[in-house]
Amino acid sequence: MAIKRVYLFHEVNQLLNEVNGVWDEVRGLLGGKGANLADMARIGIQVPHGFTITTQVCREYLASGGILTPEVWEDVKEAIRCIEKETGKGFGDPHNPLLVSCRSGAKFSMPGMMDTILNIGLNDETAEGLIQHTNDPRFVYDSYRRLIQMSGTVVRGIPDEVFEDIIIKVKQKAGVKADYELAAENWEWVTEEFKLVFKRIVGHDFPADPYTQLFRSTEAVFKSWNSKRAIDYRKAANIPDDLGTAVSIVSMVFGNMGNDCATGVAMTRNGATGEKIFEGDYLTNAQGEDVVAGIRQTKDITLLKDEMPAAYAELVDIAMRLEKHYRNMQDIEFTIEKGKLWMLQTRDGKRTPRAAVRIAVEMVEEGLINRRDAVLRIAPEDVDFFLHPQFDPKAISEAKEQGKMIATGLNVSPGAACGMIVFAADIAEEWVKEGKPVIMVRPETKPDDVHGMLAAQGILTSRGGRTSHAALVARQFGKPAVVGVAALEIDLNKRQMTVNGKVFIEGDWISIDGNEGEVFDGQIGTMLQDIKDPWLIRLLSWADEFRKLEVWTNADYSRDAKRARAYGAQGIGLCRTEHMFFETERLPHVQKMIMSDSPKDRREALEAILPFQRNDFVELFRVMNGLPVIIRLLDPPLHEFLPNRTSLLRE
Repeated sequence: MAIKRVYLFHEVNQLLNEVNGVWDEVRGLLGGKGANLADMARIGIQVPHGFTITTQVCREYLASGGILTPEVWEDVKEAIRCIEKETGKGFGDPHNPLLVSCRSGAKFSMPGMMDTILNIGLNDETAEGLIQHTNDPRFVYDSYRRLIQMSGTVVRGIPDEVFEDIIIKVKQKAGVKADYELAAENWEWVTEEFKLVFKRIVGHDFPADPYTQLFRSTEAVFKSWNSKRAIDYRKAANIPDDLGTAVSIVSMVFGNMGNDCATGVAMTRNGATGEKIFEGDYLTNAQGEDVVAGIRQTKDITLLKDEMPAAYAELVDIAMRLEKHYRNMQDIEFTIEKGKLWMLQTRDGKRTPRAAVRIAVEMVEEGLINRRDAVLRIAPEDVDFFLHPQFDPKAISEAKEQGKMIATGLNVSPGAACGMIVFAADIAEEWVKEGKPVIMVRPETKPDDVHGMLAAQGILTSRGGRTSHAALVARQFGKPAVVGVAALEIDLNKRQMTVNGKVFIEGDWISIDGNEGEVFDGQIGTMLQDIKDPWLIRLLSWADEFRKLEVWTNADYSRDAKRARAYGAQGIGLCRTEHMFFETERLPHVQKMIMSDSPKDRREALEAILPFQRNDFVELFRVMNGLPVIIRLLDPPLHEFLPNRTSLLRE
């Protein structure tokens, strides 16, 4: 049976049959988002009605230079007609309009890297009909302006600041600070202003035809596969460039229809530590983009228990079901519309290496996976993380005593980071190429900032929560991060930040502690941490059950051998004797041996070195206690031992 171009969510079983039951093939065609939405529907979890345009269509679109055949659009229109029957609403119907979102979704999760457009189907007529249907003009105009703003930025490339400036002005005029405080008439005015901006920049009116909105949005999402931020992310995450993205068209459910509505993101376990606690962020009376964009200060998910207890209990139950179903930590998105819970996405959650190890071990203990699965889930770079520097506790204590701790925020991605402040991704990338360590500081990060985030030592934001874009990307790539630091006042135009009255300009040094969520003025000393994490020790002991190779180490001194033995090394693969000569008490003798013209002086130099080297070998053998030691007798890079010209002149 031929693979179709478009699959309704409830057709996932049909697709499974077509690919001989291989779920990986389903993910390859529907993308992670589309496949998991369909899978949730299949196991009885409430998801909005919708369908997915396959990655094959995306690949054909990109290969053809941007052409989607009429057959694809006919399939899309037929799928829309199916959703109309399922929802009882009409796409473009002025009396009971169906609105949809257009969402990207590749086989491998790329959070925030590609584009999304919400509220497709709104125009002046359907907006009026929706007002009559809901009796809530504020909700309708809030949704309408979002459609124009998203379409303008994503489809037409209008800078987002053009729209945000209008919102800032209307808030100032209305005397409010937050978007949710604006009234219906404010959003109606904003909507009309957005239309004027769109027409002035694009050259024609914002398209009123719902299908035109949908088709252009779909093309824009396909194009976003080859955006700079998506390419940078794939390169860093080792994701192939030829997979393409699917596009899921999903009927809208609304979290911005009043105070009995909400939207949020949550994780079944702590993404920084791996602890088994349900955590996340949400907003009442908002749409999903507000949560991850950082435009409003989010609320901790536990507060939802008091605000909407029934929906919270159902959300936790579904989250645990999904974790057991996928046998992995889940990152979920949800919307509550008039008290009813809808699941918008689930995917394997991004986590730090420390969290990955703990989650793998605990899932074995819980019976979700076996030991071999746990070992295979941990990449070599995850183990390497445990050898990376952390702040020296003594240095941290001294910094606090000296009043250098300037602010605190959320500890979303652990590790120590010290660098020069930069406020823009391009500058971060440029400075790092020049050899300067940087900390990227932003009010909140956006997908376009990814190349700067990857270059930076660490990330600091004044807004956002544990599931914000900055937090997810930082955990994905092991970057220390502190977010939601309310004390930071960032002025991107002046390229400066103010903390409790003190001004920091671009290029000033700061240090951030992703373990504790602390920010320090200046440079803090670091130290290597020891591999004593109990979860890692247990996981590595399981790895011993399956490995076929022995692990040996390179060690030139007994102290190196001791550390290697503590980490489980079963031999020394190479002891480089020439490295033994670099110690301060030995180097002068080596230099004398090399530079002397007298055989006598050379013998004296070698005799001085001999006791040191003999003792080194004895200590190495003692530490290895019968395990094999391979010694390279001599491979002298003589130029490395010679004094430089400056020291010779000084002498």
